Amino acid sequence: MNEWPEGRTGDRYGRGSSSPQPEGARAMPHVRRRPAPPQAPQVPPQGQGHDDRYASPGYDSGYNTGQVYGGGNGGGQGGGGRGGGDGHGYGDSGYVQGGRPAPDWRRRIKVGALTLVVVVLAVSISTYFWADSKLKREVDLSKVIERPSEGDGTNYLIVGSDSREGMTAEDKKRLHTGSAEGKRTDSMMILHDGSNGPTLVSLPRDSNVEIPSFVGSESGKSYKGTGRTVKLNAAYAEDGPELLVRTVEFNTGLRIDHYVEIGFGGFAQIVDAIGGVELDIPKAFKDKKSGADFQAGKQTLDGEQSLAFVRTRHAFSSDLDRTKNQQKFLAALASQTATPSTILNPFKLYPTMGAGLDTLIVDKDMSLWSLSQMFFAMKGVTGGDGTSMNIPISGSVNNNLVWDKAKVKQLVQQLNNDEKVTVRGD
Repeated sequence: MNEWPEGRTGDRYGRGSSSPQPEGARAMPHVRRRPAPPQAPQVPPQGQGHDDRYASPGYDSGYNTGQVYGGGNGGGQGGGGRGGGDGHGYGDSGYVQGGRPAPDWRRRIKVGALTLVVVVLAVSISTYFWADSKLKREVDLSKVIERPSEGDGTNYLIVGSDSREGMTAEDKKRLHTGSAEGKRTDSMMILHDGSNGPTLVSLPRDSNVEIPSFVGSESGKSYKGTGRTVKLNAAYAEDGPELLVRTVEFNTGLRIDHYVEIGFGGFAQIVDAIGGVELDIPKAFKDKKSGADFQAGKQTLDGEQSLAFVRTRHAFSSDLDRTKNQQKFLAALASQTATPSTILNPFKLYPTMGAGLDTLIVDKDMSLWSLSQMFFAMKGVTGGDGTSMNIPISGSVNNNLVWDKAKVKQLVQQLNNDEKVTVRGD
């Protein structure tokens, strides 16, 4: 029997009534829809919020309007990406339009500062070791016997020698040094660096001193003192720096902590490296042997002129005038070298250091730090609490200058106690 209304010939499942399958077991076939082709997400126009017009009805494109980075005003709020920003390329996410991160200037400044510190440290350390390696530590003060006790402060024995080492024949002619073999002391000074200001004491080369007992620096042989007196520079000529230190300590009672010696060539090179030394010469003088020919007044001396200035002695009536010139020049040299224009300029600093260190001879215990302390103490001699003087003289014997023993003893006591020096020499 046909249960469908009139006019229907098939069953409601699309089969005729003749189908053997029972009606209750019949099922509607599963009809699959053809999947829609993939579509690109519809991005809202810049500056517009989300609009349902850009999405297909019934289709989830996977596009999340609340996750636009650096685009426009996503999230339907009219702001920058991720819910904020200025709408012009930067959002709270720290990204700029196109996906590039915004520059982190704080981090860049920190990295730049750290890099600068590392570079400065590296240059400073390398310069220190370079300069330290150039020091000629040739003087062994442990060979000096019967030494005075240590006092306060630091005492340097500074020696200018007439060494011509490293000089060409042309240099010797230009600098009027002659061609004598070996070396002798041309100037000697004690520099005391203490809490009451530096004190520079010149020891004239013609000083009458006693040669004490000593041990030969090369032979190791002991020599007994006989009371023999000589000029001070003869001690150096007899057995070098060690006997000179021994003689100075014996005749003064002052312990020498460090020894520093520089030759003619190095002295002139230092002056030329810093561009000359300005000096005020109070009185004109000439000396054919040293090559000196100076007018009175302020002038800038080059290396050749500087060497002539400190070596001149035949133009003066006494060696004391010569030592005063040496003190004046060395203080001016130190003052004009230790300036920012030299220290901060590698084109002047390295030639200056190289010129000095190449001919500098020091004791085995001298550090670069101690040498720099000596240099700045020399600079302070003419300023502040600094004092420069000749060792007190009481007269002469056989054209040798005799020291005033009472004043020398008082001077040494004040230096050992690091007191203000009140003793005065000529």
